[in-house]
Amino acid sequence: RSRAPCAFREVRWQCWKQGSERPQHASTLVSISVEESGSNFLQVFTPGGMEEMGLDMGALNPALNQTRHSTQEVPVDMALKILEDQEGRGLVAKQAIGREAIDRAQQTGIIFIDEIDKVGGKSGGSGPDVSREGVQRDLLPIIEGCTVPTKYGPCETDHILFIAAGAFHISKPSDLIPELQGRLPIRVELTDLAEEDFKRILTEPKNALTKQYAKLLLVDGITIEFSDEALDEVAHFAFEVNSKVENIGARRLHTILEKLLEEIAFEAPEVEEKYILFDVARVREVLGPLVRDIGSSRTML
Repeated sequence: RSRAPCAFREVRWQCWKQGSERPQHASTLVSISVEESGSNFLQVFTPGGMEEMGLDMGALNPALNQTRHSTQEVPVDMALKILEDQEGRGLVAKQAIGREAIDRAQQTGIIFIDEIDKVGGKSGGSGPDVSREGVQRDLLPIIEGCTVPTKYGPCETDHILFIAAGAFHISKPSDLIPELQGRLPIRVELTDLAEEDFKRILTEPKNALTKQYAKLLLVDGITIEFSDEALDEVAHFAFEVNSKVENIGARRLHTILEKLLEEIAFEAPEVEEKYILFDVARVREVLGPLVRDIGSSRTML
């Protein structure tokens, strides 16, 4: 805080020397002391089967916690932003934020474990099955409740909600070790996505695929738009391919839209038509032959 008034006065003094209270040119330069950015936290990527470790180098060597400054000449507008950011960071109580984060994780935290079916399977005494059972036994104390060390302090997992999901095409939930099954007592079977679900996925999310492709092509000055009927047709094709080939759920929309926009995305810089409307006819023209041909559906979609 003690540096802020002096720094701001220096900026205003440089402005006054230029002959105005606020410089008229963005190229006006002032000299300010800037904090050097850097992290004292070192991440160690350990071999497979072990969790990532983190070392707080500042705790090991207190000298690293000292803030370093360097003098730079920057435009006045940028200088004001830099000074505001530096003083704002100085007002943040990092230890209090860390304690609040640990408390929220312990009381309202949710951990989602995906593809838990990959660690299921009957143990044969040797080979990968033993490794899978070892992963389950490593998960067991965390789900049951224990204290896990983090870089912000110890975190207790007793009241954290654990949600696990898996396809279980090859293995079954009963293939998990009994202790782990007892810690995940509520089981819910999900139904396949319907055409209406695919339509909602294409339209409702803030970062829906259609919106992402529209932003991507807008970089090259191309505006694309999908009619409501065209989105219905895309959803129908995604549902049909999933029923004919392997059912991969909403991931099918990635390959469907990639194939639909492949030619436009490849030739985007040279495309003369800057506004493109996708209707039912255009969607059927591109995707229809691929969907009807099961061989192409298997390899292309």
